[in-house]
Order: sequence, then structure tokens, then C-alpha cells
Amino acid sequence: MHIAVVVKQVPDLVEELEVDAAGTGLDRAWVKMKLNEFDDHALEQAVLLKEAGGAQVSVVALDGEGIDQVLYAAVARGADRALKVDAGTQEPLDSRRAATALAGAIRDLGPDLVLTGVQAADDLFGQMAPFLAAELGWPHVSVVSQVEVAGAAVRVQQEYAGGRMATLEVDLPAVIGVQAAPQPPRYVPVSRLRQAMASGALETATAGAGAGTGGAAVTQLAKPEAGRGAEMLTGSPDQVAEKIEALLRERGLLRG
Repeated sequence: MHIAVVVKQVPDLVEELEVDAAGTGLDRAWVKMKLNEFDDHALEQAVLLKEAGGAQVSVVALDGEGIDQVLYAAVARGADRALKVDAGTQEPLDSRRAATALAGAIRDLGPDLVLTGVQAADDLFGQMAPFLAAELGWPHVSVVSQVEVAGAAVRVQQEYAGGRMATLEVDLPAVIGVQAAPQPPRYVPVSRLRQAMASGALETATAGAGAGTGGAAVTQLAKPEAGRGAEMLTGSPDQVAEKIEALLRERGLLRG
């Protein structure tokens, strides 16, 4: 079993985010980047599958500032290979264009299974897994919380609205959008990270012709405007009800 895990960095939402001068993206000059949370869980799921059945794990990411550290950390956590794909730009690509850029490199790796995060907070389209599956021509399942190998297929737990779970069996090769691994992503000791960086395990590849095209472009981005804030209604239940009725009538939402 050969598992490829697609990862990316996203802005840390704890940081104060600013719109760039062009008004079409985030100013990334000072923003802190981190591994996408859902990709983190996809990597953990892959390492768990390796520990359970001896799978080989390859981690793949588009080239970009700071991505080497992410890939070396993945090796320190248990990945066997780390591949950085050059799409000819340092600008972040949305999932539709990124899938096109990554598909050729993933075909060359020849994995049986591709795992990636179910979504990313900074992505215009929000999901890598379905676009990558379409590029590869493979079956796909997303919102998955557990993956088990079942011969020439994988058995996955998919979550539905209201916390309902379904068990699906998917023929390999396949692409899975991971929402959560069975356990939290493991901590990487600094010593193991240094060993991974010293190993020279990072490989590089170039995206094929036409990679990174066909997506949508952001024409304007702006911070949400701050409103007046909430108005707290006080008094007895009858008094609060009267105030609500008056507000609804004032806004033309209640008649009669």
C-alpha cells in the first residue's frame, strides 16, 4: 500500500489578517503560516495506516515559502518521502488550479490512495479532494473520520448532518478528504525534525504543462464592516416580548 498525502499551508487565523494593496488577497508579508488543520489530520491518518499495515507514505505539496519545513516535519512524523512540486509560481493557488498542478506528480508517484484535508480556510473553492479525484479519474469520498484498508479497497467512515455516520467501501485507487483522524496529530520532537532536515529526504518535481490554470480569480477582498453590536433587551418576559414585537414592526417584519 502506497499512500500519498497532499498538504498545504494556511494563514494562522489567530493572527491579525490584513488585505494586500491590490485588494485581492491577504498581505502575507507578516502573517504567520501553519499546516492546514485538516491536512494535519490526513497525515496522521496516513501514518496510522502505515503503523497498522506497513504502508509507504509520501507527502506532496506545492512549492512555496516555508513549505520545506512542513515537509521535513512530515518526515519526522513518519512519512517515508517528501515531494515538493514547482508550479512555476510562488503565489498561492486555489484548490482547482492546485489539483491540476499536483495531478501529474501524483500519477508519477503511483500511489494506491491519496489523502488530503477535507477543506482549507483560505481556499476560494474550499476543497482539494474532489478536484484532485476528477483530475486523476479516481473515486472520491470526503468528510471522512476514519480509513481502514480492506484488500483492494478502503472502508471509510463518512459523517452526515446531525452527527450521523455511514460506512462506505471504496475501490482503490481513490482520493479521500479527511475531516479528522482517529487520534489527534502527534507532536514532533525538535530532535527528530533536525534528523529529517539532515537526511536530505526532500525531493522536487515540476508540474506539467497547463498546470495551475482554469481556476477563478478574486476581484476584490475586504474585511467585514463592524456593526453597532448587539442590543440587549432587559426586563420581564412580557416586557422583552413587547420590545421584540416593536422592533419587528419597526422593520416591517410584523403586520396586523
